[in-house]
Amino acid sequence: MLKTNYHSHTDFCDGNDSAEEMVKAAIEKHFEILGISSHSMFPFAGEWHIAPREHVNYVNTVRSAAKKYEDKITVLCGFEADYVAGFSTPSMENYLKFKPDYLIGSVHYIVTKDGNFGADDSAENLKNGIEMFFNGNAKAAVCEYFALQREMLRKGNFAIWGHPDVIRKRNGVLHLFDENESWYRKELTATADEAKKTGVIAEINTGAISRHAMDDVYPSAEFLKIMNDRGIPVTLSSDAHKGADLDCAFDRAAAAAKKAGYSETAYLDAGLKIKFQKID
Repeated sequence: MLKTNYHSHTDFCDGNDSAEEMVKAAIEKHFEILGISSHSMFPFAGEWHIAPREHVNYVNTVRSAAKKYEDKITVLCGFEADYVAGFSTPSMENYLKFKPDYLIGSVHYIVTKDGNFGADDSAENLKNGIEMFFNGNAKAAVCEYFALQREMLRKGNFAIWGHPDVIRKRNGVLHLFDENESWYRKELTATADEAKKTGVIAEINTGAISRHAMDDVYPSAEFLKIMNDRGIPVTLSSDAHKGADLDCAFDRAAAAAKKAGYSETAYLDAGLKIKFQKID
């Protein structure tokens, strides 16, 4: 398979390595296409986002690395853009001044009228957030998370859908909800139906494996089957925060896709066209 990855972070956000170091690691690992997609919540920022004033510098730095190594690898410049209702939407229209090649749309925050917390935060902070803002009702929190996903899919304009069920990340430790219950499957189905309308590519993300947060990819096996039933394309990504993790568990991600019924994965070529390749 053509080796590609569109979800990677640099030291412009919460990544460990520079853009050039990520590119060099991708070359060593024989990638043909690398997308660099540091966290953005433009025009705002949290502690792990690119500072608004640094967006131009970030793009110029990635473009410079792309030019320097263009004979060895295709490097695309993107953002993992957060959806925070009323503040930040992953839409190409909101990022026009930076001319990115693509956007990843992601939901990291569950926002309520009383405050917010991270859907993929530490187990302690996630538990505390559910206690504080949902009176300990994990089902209500999970339903709100997927409602935000659907809202992002309706309002956004992005190419790749980031870790669609990242709310599972700490569930193996906390056991807050049962993924086999009918209400949970209903949320997955409704969210996949919304994604189907947009034409986005869903990523099979191995980031939880590399960071030892969960011994599984997301989406879950069940969610992937639901997506495949609806013809939603998938791509493999590692959500890497350092070069060493760029192809972490790609074999497991490919196996998960095949088990769900996929025979091919999608990728963006150098011309930003969506293409497909058979899974080995």
